[in-house]
Amino acid sequence: MSFSFMTRFRAAGLLMGALCTAPSLALAADAPWPVKVVIVTTFENGADTGDKPGELQLWAEREHLSEKIDFPGGVHSILSTPDHSVIAVVTGMSLVNAGTSIMALGTDPRFDLHQAYWLVAGIAGVDPQVASVGSAAWARYVVNDVAQSIDMREAPKDWPYGIYANGAQRPDTLDGTGTDHGALADYPIVFPLNAGLAQWAWRTTRATHLMDTPKMRDFSKGWADYPGARHKPAVILGDSFASDQYWHGIHLNQYARDWVHMFTASHGVFAMSNMEDSAIATAMFRLDRMHRVDYQRLMVLRTASNYTLPPQGQTALQSVTAEYPDEGMPAYEAAWRVGSAVTHTLTGNWARYATHVPTARP
Repeated sequence: MSFSFMTRFRAAGLLMGALCTAPSLALAADAPWPVKVVIVTTFENGADTGDKPGELQLWAEREHLSEKIDFPGGVHSILSTPDHSVIAVVTGMSLVNAGTSIMALGTDPRFDLHQAYWLVAGIAGVDPQVASVGSAAWARYVVNDVAQSIDMREAPKDWPYGIYANGAQRPDTLDGTGTDHGALADYPIVFPLNAGLAQWAWRTTRATHLMDTPKMRDFSKGWADYPGARHKPAVILGDSFASDQYWHGIHLNQYARDWVHMFTASHGVFAMSNMEDSAIATAMFRLDRMHRVDYQRLMVLRTASNYTLPPQGQTALQSVTAEYPDEGMPAYEAAWRVGSAVTHTLTGNWARYATHVPTARP
């Protein structure tokens, strides 16, 4: 027996021994954990419990997510209830992080996600035309921002902003993209969610008590010209616009309104800005095609930590660098209070909802 053959033989033996003794994702696939609800958050501040919260902490502390599961395909360990029926993932901020984290979880053999409901529970900027800080919005549409752009200093003077659809000749129109929007065919822009499920989630949670502090009311006075900001925090139906740019300002806010309106054929209403939802929706759509998840069980809940344009008397730069009221706590609380009501309803009635997705008519 040659030295090289013996070397390969011994190396193979060592490899097989390692596979038999080390924790293995492949071995876990023999008995995957059936998951009922996946809580999707995008970031956490510091520790998972006991300090200044981010999107994950209230879920970890209040939903008994006491088990920490290594997640090499993501940016943070997965947290789980002891029976693995509810798990929480931190995707990382931005589209590139969010999409890859969801794909990694969706293909992880340790989890059976075929009947799982996916609940995105993240904070966002809110259009003051629609709602006030501390509010929560269930999305019927998630809209992406793939676009062409010209700096406003070089754009035609009659343009409201320098962003327009691929193939179009100016902003706020699909003219020039072809009757079937052929110029846009390679770019996923709009992701309709299960509208019946969103309506059900809204009806289930619309009476949820939300934070409404003196600091929040004082903060919103600068947006008194907008009807949404004058109202108390509420649970609404409103749509998600996702961009890798942390944008802010009157003109870009109008662009977001127009963009969502245009790409949803006038059915959608821009409510919440964020940096993850379209990537999450893309990953879920592809995982559905792979028969790993059910896209119709995806819910997107965004809660308002700040406004998407400046208050009266401030510049956009002053506004975008300002602190969130109550350090963002109203938005974190709203995400848990509203999202947990749906989570508890689903898990508490699992014999029904395991096989029948809840729905409600508009």
